[in-house]
Amino acid sequence: MTYTTFVTGADHGIGFELSRKLLEEGHRVFAGRFNPKDTALLELKSRDGDRLVLVDLDVGSDASVQAAADAVRSHTDVLDLLINNAAILGDIEETVQGQLNFDEMLQVFNVNALGSLRVTNALIGLIMNSRPRTIANISSEAGSIGQCYRDGWFAYTMSKAAVNMHSNVVYNGLKAQGGQVLVLHPGWVQTFMRGEKDTAAALTPEQSAGKLWGIIRERMEQRGEVADPPAFLDVDGNVLSW
Repeated sequence: MTYTTFVTGADHGIGFELSRKLLEEGHRVFAGRFNPKDTALLELKSRDGDRLVLVDLDVGSDASVQAAADAVRSHTDVLDLLINNAAILGDIEETVQGQLNFDEMLQVFNVNALGSLRVTNALIGLIMNSRPRTIANISSEAGSIGQCYRDGWFAYTMSKAAVNMHSNVVYNGLKAQGGQVLVLHPGWVQTFMRGEKDTAAALTPEQSAGKLWGIIRERMEQRGEVADPPAFLDVDGNVLSW
């Protein structure tokens, strides 16, 4: 079975690798890109043609999200899968005894917590037109309250906890119609979220994306008419504490 999908934060890292993986399996991908000058997606476009549609997207902007949704609707009236991947990190050093930057925190909240909800809200009609009706929110173990150990990372941890909560609230609004929401931790990945490549991380973006897609695909293929409640899963499919 082939799916019509939308991936946010597809310029690089996990989002790019998810897009590439989906295309390799023959699926259609709408790739939300923050930086139109980034060449990686253009190279995929030259290879995959009409199966890849590039959509300019700043998930932190109401206007940008609505314009992106309009662009998608001009191509299709169905989305089988939305992967909300776009996120930023913010400060990870300061503790409550330090000089916290609340303006930066608001930016991280706007992108991470509200960004994924904005996109879901803008595209929900297309998602509910499909049979899989699947939303996959890329969260983080950092958002787990039950296993919190950090004394900093305020913006990122709190924004990801908010993603976990809104995933459950979204599910509650969709479950009667069979809407499915997944909440996934991608693992410790070699990305540039800290300003330079995190070479000490355990997984490459390609490895993380492959594992994530395996979980998502299995849930889409094995689901029944009534969707299961959201599960907070790590990249190997293990259940995490909310």
